[in-house]
Amino acid sequence: MKDVLAEAVKALRDAFDARAVRFGFLGSVLLVLGSLTPAYLPQVSPLTRAMASLGLAGVEWRWIGTIFTMVGLALLLEFWLRVRPARRESRGQPQLRHWAVLAIVAAPMLAAPPIFSHDAYSYAAHGWLLHNDLNPYLVGPGILPGQFADQVAWVWRDTPAPYAALALQISHCLIVLVGFDPYWSTVIMRVPALIGVGMIGWCIPRIAGRFGINPAAASWFVLANPILIIDFVGGAHNDALMMGLALLGIWVTARWRTWWWGAVVVGVGASIKQPALFVAVVLPFITHAWTSWRLRPLAIAAGRAIASLAISVAVFVLLSIVTGLGFGWINAVDVPGRVTTPSPFTLIGQGIEYLLNLSGIDQGGDTAVTVTRLLGLLVCLIGIVVLAIRHIGRHPLHFVCWGLLLVAFCFPALHSWYLLWGGVLFPMTRPSNRRLRIAIIITAVLLGYEAMVFAVRNGTWLLALLLLWAIWESVKAHELTQNWEAKAPQESLAES
Repeated sequence: MKDVLAEAVKALRDAFDARAVRFGFLGSVLLVLGSLTPAYLPQVSPLTRAMASLGLAGVEWRWIGTIFTMVGLALLLEFWLRVRPARRESRGQPQLRHWAVLAIVAAPMLAAPPIFSHDAYSYAAHGWLLHNDLNPYLVGPGILPGQFADQVAWVWRDTPAPYAALALQISHCLIVLVGFDPYWSTVIMRVPALIGVGMIGWCIPRIAGRFGINPAAASWFVLANPILIIDFVGGAHNDALMMGLALLGIWVTARWRTWWWGAVVVGVGASIKQPALFVAVVLPFITHAWTSWRLRPLAIAAGRAIASLAISVAVFVLLSIVTGLGFGWINAVDVPGRVTTPSPFTLIGQGIEYLLNLSGIDQGGDTAVTVTRLLGLLVCLIGIVVLAIRHIGRHPLHFVCWGLLLVAFCFPALHSWYLLWGGVLFPMTRPSNRRLRIAIIITAVLLGYEAMVFAVRNGTWLLALLLLWAIWESVKAHELTQNWEAKAPQESLAES
C-alpha cells in the first residue's frame, strides 16, 4: 500500500513539475474565477446574490469574467497540445501519468459552480421536483417557483426532462444528501460525473493495451482533452457517467470474454443516458469476429448482436420501472433541439429558412429546419449501416467511435460534450495524423463556439474573436502528430 501511495505522489509531483501542466492548472483557475462572475452565473441564485453584496455585479465584472474565461480556454488548449506524448518524446522528456495530469488541472473546478453549461442546475431542479412528488417527465422545474427553478436557464424551466430514469433518481438522492441547499445541490451533481471520469480514466489505457494502442497516447487524447475537463468535470454532465459505464462494459467484455456481462453494465449506463445502448450491439464482436457474409455466420453474428442489445435494453427497462419513473423521457426527445447549437443540419436549415423569409416564403415558419433535420437523421441512419458493413465485424470499436460521432453531428442538437460519446474511443481507431489534426481543430472550434455564445450574451463578442485567433495560432504552432501503436502491440481480441 505504501508503494502504491508513493508512486501516486511521485506521479502527481512529476506532472506538476511540467510547465505545460501548470499552464493547464492556471487555465482551470481562470475558468473558475470567470464562473464566479455575473458573466456566467445564473441571473438569480444564492451565489449571484452573494457576489452582488460584495459589489461584484456590475458590467465591468461581466467583462472581467469573460476575459478570465477566454484566457483560461486558450491555456487549456495549449496545455493539451504541449503534453502530447509524441512532443514530450521528441524533446527527451519522460511521459507523464495522465490521471495525475487530469487530477491537477481539474482540481480547481471541484467546488466551483458549473462551467459554461447550466445543465447541472436542471439536474438539481429535477431532483427537487421528485422530492415534491412531481414527475420531471410531465412538468418542468418552473412548476415549483423558488431558488431551484430560478437557477435553471429560462429555456428549460418549462420543459420535461429528457434524461433516463436512473439519472433523475441519482439527482434526487444527491440533493437530499446536501439538505436541499440550492447551490450545493448543483455542485454535488459533479460527483456522478467524477465517478464517470474515473471510470473513463481507468478503462481507456486498459482497453488501449488490449487492442495494441499506445496507452499513454490514448490517455493523453481523452483525459487531458479540454472538452472532458471543462464539460465532464467543470460542467458536471451526466454524459460522463454514461460513457464511463459504457467503457466499463467494453473492458469487462474484453477482459473476461463475456459480452453478456458487458451488456448488463452498458444497460446501467443507458439508464443514465440512452445513447449508451449503441455500444451494446458491438460487444459480441469484441470476442467473436464476424468475417463472412454466408448465411450461418451472418445469422450467428446477428443473433449475438440482438441478444446483447436485448440484455442492455432489459436492464434499462428494469431500472426504469424500479425507479418508478418509467419512460416519460420519450415525450422530451425533442427538448435538446429547442436551442440553437452548431448542429450542421440545423444550421443549414436555419440558413435556408432565412433566405426563404427574405423572399416572403414561409414567414415565421421552420419548414426548412424540419426538413434538414429529417435529412440529418436519414444521413445518420445510412451512415451507421455503411459503418456496420465496413467495421462492426473485425473492428467493433471503430464502429462505436465513428457511429456515435455521426449521431452527434447529424442529430438536431450538437454540444461539445456530445463529441466525447465517440471521442473517448477515437484513439482506438489508430487515426492518421490528418484525422488527429481534424479532431483537434474541431475540438478547438467547438470550445470557441461555446465561448462565443457566452461572450455574445455578455456583450463581449470581440473578446471571443480574439480567443478564436489565439486558438488558431496555438493550433498552427504545433506539429499535431502522434504514434498510436503500442511498443509491444497485442492482437485484437476480435481477430484472435
